[in-house]
Amino acid sequence: MMEKDAKIYVAGHRGMVGSAIVRELQRQGYTNLITRTHKELDLTRQDQVEKFFAEEKPEYVFLAAAKVGGIMGNATAKADFMYENMILEMNVIHAAWKNGCKKLEFLGSSCIYPRMAPQPMPESCLLTSSLEQTNEAYALAKISGLKYCEYLNGQYGTDYISVMPTNLYGPNDNYHPEHSHVLPALIRRFHEAKLAGKDTVTCWGDGSPLREFLYVDDLANLCVFLMNHYSGNETVNAGTGKELTIKALTELVAKVVGYTGKIEWDTTKPNGTPRKLLDVSKAKKLGWTYKTELEDGIRLAYEDFLHNPMRAER
Repeated sequence: MMEKDAKIYVAGHRGMVGSAIVRELQRQGYTNLITRTHKELDLTRQDQVEKFFAEEKPEYVFLAAAKVGGIMGNATAKADFMYENMILEMNVIHAAWKNGCKKLEFLGSSCIYPRMAPQPMPESCLLTSSLEQTNEAYALAKISGLKYCEYLNGQYGTDYISVMPTNLYGPNDNYHPEHSHVLPALIRRFHEAKLAGKDTVTCWGDGSPLREFLYVDDLANLCVFLMNHYSGNETVNAGTGKELTIKALTELVAKVVGYTGKIEWDTTKPNGTPRKLLDVSKAKKLGWTYKTELEDGIRLAYEDFLHNPMRAER
């Protein structure tokens, strides 16, 4: 168990996941949190990371920093995604180990699982077949971080764990028109269509893929829970165990935002993976379940979007 005054470093505290972890730690009474902005500490620079760890000696590390993007970003900038994520995570995990960090938690992504994995996807299906091509570079980087934690545990007896979230949404999401994920992209698109009085909104694909969404504060709650209650080489899936079609999601977002026009589908655009549902029985067995239902979460996310114009412009 982490002591309430333990020195805890949250890497990526300005991102959606990192900021939620900071909120959750503060909510639970942890008082000694360390954060650094990208300007203060560039995690892709090994010299900077090693200096930071040598000086600060954090006892616990939540590694939530990453270069992320939607289907377009992942598909068109594969080299950048692979390099930045690989370098960043290796630097942090290695420096944590070198400086005697008690426990580290690595945040991955459900895209690490094979494209045609059994559904729902258990943690054990990792590396059993080929990955989804569009985000293979990101997935390979995340798998490497997870495996490096596992190898350190085996070789040096560390207690490094990883958690694999499903699609996330919530406060501090990225609403950029090209670089955002599906749910925040829909929030922005319907909001702008509503303001402009547009009769129709066109979405990519045919709306058939099934997706699962987890509210980011629920993930943060699980992250702190695992840091206190889980040790092991295998990752832990973070999700709701519930899924819906992109079409149903689109209609739900339109409802929450208050857009009443017509939704059309551009079937010349890619759908992505047909289905991505996580098997969350492992987290349940450990004693954790999600709290926020999707419609409530979308309401909270839309509220955040309305009060967060800067993030919408990035």
